[in-house]
Amino acid sequence: MQTQQINKIKGLVNISNKAGYVIIGADNLKKYNKKLYLILYSNDSGKTIQKVVTNKKTLTNCETIEIDAQEFSKIVSIDDCKIVGFKNLGLSKEIIKVIRGE
Repeated sequence: MQTQQINKIKGLVNISNKAGYVIIGADNLKKYNKKLYLILYSNDSGKTIQKVVTNKKTLTNCETIEIDAQEFSKIVSIDDCKIVGFKNLGLSKEIIKVIRGE
């Protein structure tokens, strides 16, 4: 991923977080029972996070994207965070567009 893409995604994640549309961490995502549109997770995440991703994808049919660990830490800017979920459709679509380079 290019630096420009990372910065754009980071901005969208910050906007989402400030607006209250981000669920941070595997435990919080596991407990969340409403509609999810996107899950971003680090490629160095453990079995628990992989299980949460699979489970939530099955339940909510949300988009899931695995991101390189170094890029993920730059994008999310939260210490020891390996997974985030998004509950806003518009912002989720924008993040997906940027990641895919559309």
